[in-house]
Amino acid sequence: MGMTDVPPAATPTAAPSLRERLSLAPWMRGLAWTTLAVNILLVVTGGAVRLTGSGLGCSTWPECHPGDFTPRDELNIHSAIEFSNRMLTFVLVVVAVATMVAAWQTRRRDLRWIALLILGGIPAQAVIGGISVLTDLNPWVVSVHLVSSMAIIGLAVLLLWRIYVGATAAVSGPTSWLAWATFAVAWLVLYAGTVVTGAGPHAGDPNAPRNGLSALQFSQLHADLVCLLIGLTIGLLFAVHAFKAPYAVRRAVWVLFAIELAQGAIGWVQYFTDLPIVLVMFHMFGAALISAAVTWVLLAVAHPSTDGSVPVE
Repeated sequence: MGMTDVPPAATPTAAPSLRERLSLAPWMRGLAWTTLAVNILLVVTGGAVRLTGSGLGCSTWPECHPGDFTPRDELNIHSAIEFSNRMLTFVLVVVAVATMVAAWQTRRRDLRWIALLILGGIPAQAVIGGISVLTDLNPWVVSVHLVSSMAIIGLAVLLLWRIYVGATAAVSGPTSWLAWATFAVAWLVLYAGTVVTGAGPHAGDPNAPRNGLSALQFSQLHADLVCLLIGLTIGLLFAVHAFKAPYAVRRAVWVLFAIELAQGAIGWVQYFTDLPIVLVMFHMFGAALISAAVTWVLLAVAHPSTDGSVPVE
């Protein structure tokens, strides 16, 4: 079956009508985009904490220092950076609560469940971050901390998809399988990147432990997975053009491909320039974009809109 050969009767719920989309626009759509933006921002600010050596700027958790939830008595640049990053979590909670309220008012069960998962994921991610502090930035815990943020970004994209397109049926076939393979390898790339970080010099604190693995060998593994990801994406590009997928689907895959090339270029340059902080920051931002883009591509290919449109304005 081709990727667009899904009969309308096969969809569990019809795609939202234009009237329904407009009725959601004042709150739900804006909050969903805000959810995506602030969670991407958290990845970047978390990277700033690690890259400036501020991971233990607050020496404990949930307090900043024993007996004090703020760093006022031991204020320095590192404690200010770490404390500011912690405060961003409260912004995420406020946005998530507002999104949950808006989703509840839509009376759509799918939006409610996704918003609830995001709302539950943010404190869970914060707890993992706290455990990383309590374990003196154990690199394996830090790795899970970053991956959990990437997962929340994926949920935010799913929320946007359901708002714009609805809960469309899954499509089977070679193109969908290729999209799933691309998605899976993208996550392998993201996780391998956290392992490389755990072996590298940017530990978040001068005394933080490393994972003991070879940074050179795992950087090569990471690069090999990136090449595999780009190869799969090229194959997916050929597939969506061969099956004459809607323009919005083809555009989504092209956007993913462009992000991958930019991310690969940044990774290559940073490796051969001894990991300058600015480039590593851009690399973390690119990783967050990969998580978002590959989720959108999977949904566009494997759960296509019944009318062939994927609005993103």
